[in-house]
Amino acid sequence: MKTHELRSMSREELTEHARELRQELFNLRFRSTTQQLDNPLRIRTARKDLARTLTVLRELDLGLESSTGEGIQNG
Repeated sequence: MKTHELRSMSREELTEHARELRQELFNLRFRSTTQQLDNPLRIRTARKDLARTLTVLRELDLGLESSTGEGIQNG
Protein backbone atom coordinates (compact mmCIF):
# COMPACT_ATOMS: atom_id res chain seq x y z
CA MET A 1 0.00 0.00 0.00
CA LYS A 2 1.31 3.44 -0.89
CA THR A 3 2.18 5.99 1.79
CA HIS A 4 -0.31 8.57 0.51
CA GLU A 5 -3.07 5.94 0.81
CA LEU A 6 -2.04 5.29 4.41
CA ARG A 7 -2.03 8.99 5.26
CA SER A 8 -5.62 9.30 4.08
CA MET A 9 -6.75 6.66 6.60
CA SER A 10 -7.96 7.39 10.12
CA ARG A 11 -6.01 6.35 13.21
CA GLU A 12 -8.43 3.47 13.87
CA GLU A 13 -8.11 2.21 10.30
CA LEU A 14 -4.31 2.39 10.54
CA THR A 15 -4.32 0.47 13.80
CA GLU A 16 -6.55 -2.21 12.33
CA HIS A 17 -4.40 -2.37 9.17
CA ALA A 18 -1.26 -2.84 11.31
CA ARG A 19 -2.97 -5.62 13.26
CA GLU A 20 -3.94 -7.39 10.03
CA LEU A 21 -0.41 -7.07 8.66
CA ARG A 22 1.09 -8.48 11.85
CA GLN A 23 -1.29 -11.45 11.61
CA GLU A 24 -0.46 -11.97 7.93
CA LEU A 25 3.26 -11.78 8.66
CA PHE A 26 2.90 -14.35 11.44
CA ASN A 27 0.99 -16.68 9.10
CA LEU A 28 3.55 -16.26 6.33
CA ARG A 29 6.45 -17.00 8.67
CA PHE A 30 4.64 -20.00 10.08
CA ARG A 31 3.89 -21.39 6.61
CA SER A 32 7.45 -20.75 5.44
CA THR A 33 8.78 -23.04 8.16
CA THR A 34 6.23 -25.79 7.61
CA GLN A 35 5.90 -25.72 3.83
CA GLN A 36 7.07 -23.87 0.78
CA LEU A 37 5.41 -20.53 0.05
CA ASP A 38 3.93 -19.68 -3.34
CA ASN A 39 5.48 -16.22 -3.19
CA PRO A 40 8.36 -15.94 -0.71
CA LEU A 41 8.77 -12.23 -1.47
CA ARG A 42 5.39 -11.60 0.18
CA ILE A 43 7.14 -11.76 3.57
CA ARG A 44 9.34 -8.83 2.57
CA THR A 45 6.46 -6.76 1.22
CA ALA A 46 4.33 -7.47 4.31
CA ARG A 47 7.20 -6.37 6.56
CA LYS A 48 7.68 -3.15 4.59
CA ASP A 49 3.94 -2.43 4.55
CA LEU A 50 3.83 -2.88 8.32
CA ALA A 51 6.79 -0.52 8.73
CA ARG A 52 5.10 2.11 6.56
CA THR A 53 1.88 1.81 8.56
CA LEU A 54 3.69 2.10 11.88
CA THR A 55 5.65 5.10 10.57
CA VAL A 56 2.47 6.94 9.62
CA LEU A 57 0.96 6.12 13.02
CA ARG A 58 4.08 7.48 14.73
CA GLU A 59 3.91 10.65 12.62
CA LEU A 60 0.33 11.14 13.79
CA ASP A 61 1.44 10.69 17.40
CA LEU A 62 4.16 13.31 16.96
CA GLY A 63 1.97 15.68 14.96
CA LEU A 64 4.23 15.50 11.91
CA GLU A 65 1.57 15.04 9.28
CA SER A 66 2.78 15.56 5.72
CA SER A 67 0.19 16.21 3.03
CA THR A 68 2.60 15.76 0.11
CA GLY A 69 3.56 12.17 0.77
CA GLU A 70 7.14 13.11 -0.04
CA GLY A 71 8.34 12.79 3.51
CA ILE A 72 9.09 15.38 6.12
CA GLN A 73 11.18 18.31 5.00
CA ASN A 74 12.93 20.85 7.14
CA GLY A 75 11.82 24.36 6.27
